[in-house]
Amino acid sequence: MTLKILGSGTSQGVPVIGCKCAVCTSVDAKDQRLRSSAILQSAATTVLIDSGPDMRYQLLRAGIDDIDAVLITHQHQDHTAGLDDLRAINFIQKHSIPIYCSEAVEARIREQYSYIFQNSDYPGIPRINFKRIPSDSFLIGDIRVQPLFLWHADLPVVCFRVGDCAYITDANNIPNSELKKLQGLQNLVINALRKEKHHSHFSLEEALTLADDLGVTNCYFTHISHQMGMHATVQEELKQNRFLAWDGLELPINI
Repeated sequence: MTLKILGSGTSQGVPVIGCKCAVCTSVDAKDQRLRSSAILQSAATTVLIDSGPDMRYQLLRAGIDDIDAVLITHQHQDHTAGLDDLRAINFIQKHSIPIYCSEAVEARIREQYSYIFQNSDYPGIPRINFKRIPSDSFLIGDIRVQPLFLWHADLPVVCFRVGDCAYITDANNIPNSELKKLQGLQNLVINALRKEKHHSHFSLEEALTLADDLGVTNCYFTHISHQMGMHATVQEELKQNRFLAWDGLELPINI
């Protein structure tokens, strides 16, 4: 089983439109970041984590045309704005796609995509089936998912652990009850927006401290802004087994 990073950038992506900074004009592929998203894949099951505005290109680039379910962490646009493109998957599969999310996220999606629900018989609209994320671990196909209930400033977010790997995006507060679920990780993927402190995301230093406190073997930082600096430069500053993630990074998951 694997976790693949489809996008490692923040809400504007990198490069940012109109920005001429060193990061946004870099020719290093690792400095070119689509909006944050990931894919869980086993031999039998494919689960998309978040469906941002770059989803169409992300799936094409990764060669993914079969999705068994979508996990939505929270309702911000950079994590939901690509849901309309699921209709291409509907066309292939000939059935609706389960969307696992919170009640608040469902309400936002129903508002944002009202045309889906106002005329459900209209051809060519996405076919989705809402499912509530349970309080404890649950199965999607042969993938057992452990939800993590975190905070993005004052907004609840749900992130996920599978086996010895956890994926945490758009968070800056992890309650003690959820820290207990993060013991014994081989790989942690966690948001680190920039070096400076931010009101709703972990900074690089905060994410590094958390990874050390948890004793994770490897830590990869995602949801990265151009303000972080160039990938190669920042990577040289990090200690062993701590990495800036990049689009296309694939990590093994042991169950």
